[in-house]
Amino acid sequence: MRIGERAGLKPGRPMRDVFGEALLAVCEKDPRVIVLDGDLGNSTKADLVRKRFPERFLNMGIAESNLVGVACGLSACGFIPFVVSFSSFLLCNAYDQIRLGVAMSRANVKLVGSHGGITLGKDGPTQMGIEDLALVGGLPTVTILVPCDRVSMHWAVQAAVEWTGPVFIRSSRYAMPEVYEDGTSFEVGKANVLREGKDLTIVACGLMVGCALDAWAMLREEGIEARVIDLHTIRPLDRNTLVQAARETGALVVAEEHLLHGGVGANVARIVAEEAPCPMRFVGLADVYPDSADADDLLREYGLTSEVLFEKCHEVLELKGRIVK
Repeated sequence: MRIGERAGLKPGRPMRDVFGEALLAVCEKDPRVIVLDGDLGNSTKADLVRKRFPERFLNMGIAESNLVGVACGLSACGFIPFVVSFSSFLLCNAYDQIRLGVAMSRANVKLVGSHGGITLGKDGPTQMGIEDLALVGGLPTVTILVPCDRVSMHWAVQAAVEWTGPVFIRSSRYAMPEVYEDGTSFEVGKANVLREGKDLTIVACGLMVGCALDAWAMLREEGIEARVIDLHTIRPLDRNTLVQAARETGALVVAEEHLLHGGVGANVARIVAEEAPCPMRFVGLADVYPDSADADDLLREYGLTSEVLFEKCHEVLELKGRIVK
């Protein structure tokens, strides 16, 4: 069963395709947008801009550090550069330049990490961005956006153009289900509550939002009311919505397609522990470099599924029951 099917969501298109279209759309609107490619435009779909605006598409080759340095210079000249590469290559190979040139300088550079998570599948662990949110999370001035579908991706790319300062957008090769209707409003730093519920809260980002909604549907069949939150902005985190959910539902499960160590769940747990401690469980990657296999097989192998989320929800409900008693 595909992700989102239990929740009645329509199937979506590969997120990299959606990103390419969203990037072309902002280029058509704003002549200041310029794209810097790490020789992966065909994979990230940034090459849609090359075909339409070749003068605003710079293939810098497999030289991520140089890619970032040139982008910093272009931003200083009034351009809005989008640096596009695989998440693993960009952050692992150019971290020093991102830290010094982009983050410390608060340069108006937009970083796009494509192929985030494990769902690029057979390309293998060398190209999987499983540490990206932890790495960019270590740069305190960078806004982090993790869209979960077509509508939120178009919003994220447009929001990055409008936002003054560094932004990181996580993209994916995977086809994520349609979570949002066209015209849905978003706000940087304001999480979206997708489903209301009083028994527990599921917090998710990216691909795991669809899994969270499937788990919500499974729980509903048992009479359990789960609140589902799409944490599309990882920085700044929506502290108010998270704390309110912890206080009102008394139990949280956080799901991410990323390493648990240093990931989204760790940051959510810090906020909850400070203001509204409650039972929590986490769905993500343990300390492992995944194998090379089909994307869906990898998700099952490493426990990034609605079934595992469902089990974790029951665990926190059991803990919550013990505390209440």
